[in-house]
Amino acid sequence: MTTTSTGTTGHSSGTGGPELAHGYRPGRTLPLRVELVRQVKRRRTLVMGAVLGLLPFVLVVAFAIGGDPGGRSGRVTLMDTATASGANFAATCLFVSAGFLLVIPVALFCGDTIASEANWSSLRYLLAAPVPRARLLWSKLTVALGLSLAAMVLLPVVALAVGTVAYGWGPLEIPTGGSLDAGTAAQRLVVVIAYVFVSQLVTAGLAFWLSTKTDNPLGAVGGAVFLTIVGNVLDAVTALGDWRDFLPAHWQFAWADVIQPQPEWSGMIQGTAVSVAYAVVLFALAFRGFARKDIVS
Repeated sequence: MTTTSTGTTGHSSGTGGPELAHGYRPGRTLPLRVELVRQVKRRRTLVMGAVLGLLPFVLVVAFAIGGDPGGRSGRVTLMDTATASGANFAATCLFVSAGFLLVIPVALFCGDTIASEANWSSLRYLLAAPVPRARLLWSKLTVALGLSLAAMVLLPVVALAVGTVAYGWGPLEIPTGGSLDAGTAAQRLVVVIAYVFVSQLVTAGLAFWLSTKTDNPLGAVGGAVFLTIVGNVLDAVTALGDWRDFLPAHWQFAWADVIQPQPEWSGMIQGTAVSVAYAVVLFALAFRGFARKDIVS
């Protein structure tokens, strides 16, 4: 049995095209539910969920040991208002984790998709099942992005619950002055989570593309994290001037503009456009390259 460029098998029907088995429907191969269950049960998924779920508890303990964080710097930041309410604590957790910690689950879930199957020598058997290559990639990518979004939702939800128990349910105190009532703050945090997810699509695209290029999951995950860090470093080089506007990292904290009495959307719109543009190109490269790749693993 041989695997074709689409991952399907068959024999000539005498009309020039392959004859598919009776009842075979490419669109029903590798159901999302099956793939989701497989990925959720994996140890790395459970460990990542535990790490993100424990972070708010670690921060509460750190604040309890260190005392009130407010007023310790020359200027008031979101960190200085972390203990003002549960909403402030949730926003602070997003602030301290968005730059790096939340990059890890995205790179892990998206970079471990195809490379892990190749590493286990199960990729060719999946394609010979037969699962069409495009179907395989869509199923893997959809589940990976779903788990990435779940990770980004888990952290602030746990933080909001822990923060509310520790510091009370109240308005979100804005560092620059003013506040948002608890209901409005919760709505704005939903917008923040959505934006953080969109801003991480670049890392997802990098990890997914690398996953189709290598049989080493660690290489795909590590490569995506490394390139994301390089982007953050380049954004810190002020000599680049306006060129930094084309870096996704330049807009990763634009969500701070939405937790203001009068939200400002321009930064988030630009950041979304940059992130989506990079992600679309990277996902397209992954699909194009994998469609032509010889599968030997």
